[in-house]
Amino acid sequence: MDLKRRIEVAIGRRPADVLLSNGRVVSVFSDEIVGTNVAIADGVIVGFGDYRAKKRIDLKGGFVSSGLIDGHLHIESTLLSPAEFARAVVPHGTTSVVADPHEIANVLGSAGIRYMLEASRGLPLDVYLSLPSCVPATHLETSGASLSAAKLKKFTTHPRVVGIGEVMDYPGVLAARPSLLAKTKLMPGMRVDGHAPGLTGKELFAYITANISSDHESTKAKEAREKLMAGLHIMMREGTTEKNLKELAKIVTPANSHRCFFCSDDRSPEDLLNSGHIDDILRKAVRFGIPPVTALQMATNNAPYYFRLHAKKGAIAVGYEADIVVFDDLRNFRARMVFKRGELVAKNGEMVTPCVSRREPRLTNTVRTGRVPREALELWTKKRAARVIDIVPNQITTRAARLAVKNDRGLVSSDTARDILKLAVFERHHASGRVGVGLVRGFGLKRGALASTVAHDSHNVIVVGTNDRDMFAAVEALKETGGGFVAVSGEKVRAILELPVAGLMSKEPIEKVVAKYEKVQRAAIEMGSKVENPFLQLSFLALPVIPELKLTDKGLVDVGLFRIIPLFV
Repeated sequence: MDLKRRIEVAIGRRPADVLLSNGRVVSVFSDEIVGTNVAIADGVIVGFGDYRAKKRIDLKGGFVSSGLIDGHLHIESTLLSPAEFARAVVPHGTTSVVADPHEIANVLGSAGIRYMLEASRGLPLDVYLSLPSCVPATHLETSGASLSAAKLKKFTTHPRVVGIGEVMDYPGVLAARPSLLAKTKLMPGMRVDGHAPGLTGKELFAYITANISSDHESTKAKEAREKLMAGLHIMMREGTTEKNLKELAKIVTPANSHRCFFCSDDRSPEDLLNSGHIDDILRKAVRFGIPPVTALQMATNNAPYYFRLHAKKGAIAVGYEADIVVFDDLRNFRARMVFKRGELVAKNGEMVTPCVSRREPRLTNTVRTGRVPREALELWTKKRAARVIDIVPNQITTRAARLAVKNDRGLVSSDTARDILKLAVFERHHASGRVGVGLVRGFGLKRGALASTVAHDSHNVIVVGTNDRDMFAAVEALKETGGGFVAVSGEKVRAILELPVAGLMSKEPIEKVVAKYEKVQRAAIEMGSKVENPFLQLSFLALPVIPELKLTDKGLVDVGLFRIIPLFV
């Protein structure tokens, strides 16, 4: 940028590139709304008021806000390529995101990180990365790769790498495991994101001591207040399955709002297309009692402040990047116009500039389960009771239940009458043939099986079903397509969403992805599912860092004890 030229525009000697006139600027710094014009030069805001300009755009009284920012998400969880993700969220006012690529990194390691950096380059959306700290997430599962501090270090000089991603292995932190602590010290002066569901007291303090700066796993106001007091920044999450905003909005005050910001974490393509992104969270935040200007502060300025971004970003202020969204209503928050560095990129919910990826996805053929006989799904025992994963609706946490099981002369099977279904995880990275088998309550399936290669965080193949034949057929279908979501009944595929890029992302536009997503959802409902988002719910049942019980390819995990435990009791 030509600093001399910007100074001359700011003082009025030269015309601005763009003048946004007749707007109402929402200032998150002075906590006020001011009717004025905004002058832009070289993609940067250089002044307010009357300016000559090469181009004038009349905002017709619209509210002028900085572009919205998602402080923590996994683009892979949207099932979209980075370019298609940008096309989905920019028209909703999102101009920057901080993505943690630990989903694709758990499948492909360093190659996954390189892909996310390259595929997000040159988009009308700034995609910053926090380096994945937990690949593998834990020792209780089999991942496709392992990333040490030394392997991560080569990415630390990249201009869009802003810190270390969520440290999920909190038991490893509490045990002061050297290999993990080396990652939390890898980037001095940069942020280390936390992941501490339910941690309290001295365990929380010990965890924060390891350079941890934030947390996005609070589900209760009391938990968030304790973490806030202890020194953490609070990311208020409102995803598709993880809905925490209504509860956490209770803690926001004028004194602490600067320590809180929004994140979506995991959001389905259906939600992005039909409900929106951070704009949807803004609407809810105001409905839950957060004042509009405060909510905008949390959606724009607080994340760049937290991440210590070198670029001035997140406010309508002089010297700040002209990433701007225009709203007509500070409660409805529908983006009428979106500017990226002073250029109009979206209008009335549609892109006006293309979102083109610099690199076509080639990270395919990653589903390698090896030769697994159908008998691997059988459960034999003389015992009559088992530990069952109990689903908590609209949460990724589960409860641990001990229930009598359907046992026919030693062979345990799914019990649809009591909604106790068989659950299995197939290792899919190294063709080991390993399968973990357990039981889950809460899906409601009456027939068939559902399977997915999206299974946080190691992304092995996870399948739930009413019988072994359909479960096995579902896994085989995903091997043929290279990954995705599938619903099977009578050993026939009823609906499928192909996700060939690392078994996590589609190559298709969001409209086609959502159409197929809706088909597999409908098929699941027709088969009896009573879960609001069955495939997303399924994807988290293999995540052994979220309480209480989870299943991996190595077996049933007691998250509190952080070890594999027997299925039958």
